[in-house]
Amino acid sequence: MPTYEYECKSCSHNFEIFQAMSDPPLKECPKCGQEVRRLILGGSGVIFKGTGFYATDKGKSSGTVKSEAKNPETKTESTNTPPPCAECPKKGVSASCPA
Repeated sequence: MPTYEYECKSCSHNFEIFQAMSDPPLKECPKCGQEVRRLILGGSGVIFKGTGFYATDKGKSSGTVKSEAKNPETKTESTNTPPPCAECPKKGVSASCPA
């Protein structure tokens, strides 16, 4: 629940109170019973916990994503073997076959 700060318009009494955001603002001073106004404060802002939000985060490299090393065993190599000769009855004979 957020903390709201109030100030009395007549006696200038300042006080803080925990209220839900859905609660209506207070209308009277607890000290003198006169009208109060709710003060708008800067607040602490948003706090991100954990890493990965900014390039300046400690413990992370400067915002770059490390790529995974390629596994040479899963690498498919293309071979430059020509297709089998259409005139040669043997299968697997290259196009340079003198048949």
